[in-house]
Amino acid sequence: MVEQTNKMKEIELVLAPHLAASYESIVQSLASQYGHHGDFRIIRKSIDARHRKVVVQLRIELYKDGEIIPALYRIRDFNSPKKDQKIIIVGAGPAGLFAALRCLELGITPVVIERGGDVRSRRRDLAAINKEHLVNSDSNYCFGEGGAGTYSDGKLYTRSTKRGDVRSVLETLVQFGANENILSEAHPHIGTNKLPEIITAIREAIISAGGAVIFNTRVTDFMISDDTIKGVVTQQGDQLLADAVVLATGHSARDIFELLHKKKVLIEFKPYAIGVRAEHPQEIIDQAQYHCEMRPEELPPASYGLVHQVNGLGVYSFCMCPGGIIAPCATAPGEIVTNGWSPSKRNNPYANSGIVVPIHWEHVKDFHQFGPLAGLHYQSAVEKICCEMAGGNQTAPAQRLVDFVYKKASVDLPNNSYQPGVASLNLHDVLPKHISSHLAEGFKAFGKKMKGYFTNEAILVAPESRTSSPVRIPRDRDTLEHPELKNLYPCGEGAGFAGGIVSAAIDGEKVVDAVFAAWMAKGM
Repeated sequence: MVEQTNKMKEIELVLAPHLAASYESIVQSLASQYGHHGDFRIIRKSIDARHRKVVVQLRIELYKDGEIIPALYRIRDFNSPKKDQKIIIVGAGPAGLFAALRCLELGITPVVIERGGDVRSRRRDLAAINKEHLVNSDSNYCFGEGGAGTYSDGKLYTRSTKRGDVRSVLETLVQFGANENILSEAHPHIGTNKLPEIITAIREAIISAGGAVIFNTRVTDFMISDDTIKGVVTQQGDQLLADAVVLATGHSARDIFELLHKKKVLIEFKPYAIGVRAEHPQEIIDQAQYHCEMRPEELPPASYGLVHQVNGLGVYSFCMCPGGIIAPCATAPGEIVTNGWSPSKRNNPYANSGIVVPIHWEHVKDFHQFGPLAGLHYQSAVEKICCEMAGGNQTAPAQRLVDFVYKKASVDLPNNSYQPGVASLNLHDVLPKHISSHLAEGFKAFGKKMKGYFTNEAILVAPESRTSSPVRIPRDRDTLEHPELKNLYPCGEGAGFAGGIVSAAIDGEKVVDAVFAAWMAKGM
C-alpha cells in the first residue's frame, strides 16, 4: 500500500521482529520493495501476533534526498498570564496539569491545588505502604503530584480519539522529556520509573510561566453564592477566590464527592467495575501470545486483552501490565485496593491485569439509601471486607486461579509481586457473589481463549476496585459547566469524563477552552 501525501509517501512495511529491530534491515527493505534510497521516518509501529508467525507492522514516511523533514512534534509556548482572570484547578493529575498548561497558552493564571505532595515526597509514602503497611490518606498511589498514573504505569494508549487531539498530548509529554517513541508505538507507555521526571518538568514550567502549584493542601469546602462557585476553602482555613473552579480530583476523592452531596450539588451514580488482579509468570503470557517456547529478545513482554459475556455482563481485562508489579493503592487505613504498574523496560518476571465485572445500579441495591453515593459505599465496603478478612493491614486476600474457579482452598500461594504480602483465602467468601460468580465463569472462558492462561501458577489478588469513578459530576454538553452550579467545571476521571492519562489530559484542556469561550462570549 502506498499513499501520496503533500511531499512524502506513506508506506506500510511488514517485517519479522528481528528485521524490524534493525535500522540496516529497514533501509534494505525500503530499497528492495519500494526502490527508496532517501530519508524516512517511522510514524507507526505495532506487533501483529494474531497468527503463528509474529510480524511487526511499520508505517513509514519516505522523503527524497535533500527534502526538508518537518519537525517530529510541535513545541508549545507557555506564556506568562496576560488576563486578570484566575482559574483554580483542584487536583494535579493529568487533567489538572494539562488544564493548567492550557490556561497559560490562553493567558490565564492557573492555581493548582493538590492534596498530596510532589513526586519526590510521594516516594516515601509509597515505601511506607509497601513496607510498613502505613497509608497516608493524602499521599499514596492515587493522590499526589501527577495523580494515579505517575506511580501506576504511565500507559498512554487510549481509544478516546473522538474526544480530542491525542497526538498533541503525546507531543507535549515528549516536550517535557518522554521518549519520542511514544509518538509511533501502537500502545505507548512511559513507565513508572520515568514519569516522575516528566511531571516535575511540567510543574516547573507552570510555575516559571506565572502559574502556581500548591501541595499538601486539601480542599474542604466550596464558597457558593447565588448558585455560583466563588472559590474554595482549604484544610488550613484559607479562602481562595477564582473566576472559575475546575474539579480534577481523580476517581478516589471520596471526600469531594461527599462534600458535593452534602452541599446539595447535583452528582449522579456512575457504573464502574470491581474484580481482582490476576498475575501470571510473564513467560506463560509470552508463550501464549507469541506462539513460542521463549520470547525472542526483539519482542517486548507480551500483553493481552480478554473479554467474555457472562449472563449479559462483560467480564474483561483492565490495565494489563506486562513485566509488571501489583501495587497497594488504598487511600485510607482499613481498606485494601490493588492496581498494577510496569517500569519502562517491563522487565519484571510477572504479568498482571485487572479482571473485572461491571457494577450497575441494581447491584448496589443494599446501598441505595446513600443515593448517588451508593456505588461509592459499595466499593468501600468491598475494600474494607478484604482488609478485615486478610488481617487488617495491607496484606491482601489471594487465591490460585484454578482453585478459585473450583472453590478450593489454596494450600499455598505462588511467588508474586505484591510486596505487602498475601493471605490465602477463598475469594468467594471475600467478594460479593455477583462479582465472584461472574469472575469464575470468565476465567474458564479465558482459559479456552488463551493457551496456558487457566493455570494454578497464576494468583488472584483482591480487590481491583478503582477502575473508574463510582460517581459522575454532571456538566452541560456544550458549555461543560455544571448544570446547576455556575463557574464549576468538572473534568477528568473523577468527574466521570475520562479513563486514563491521555483522555484525562484531553478533558482538562477541553474544559479550559470551554471556560475561555464563555468568557469571550461575555466580553471578559
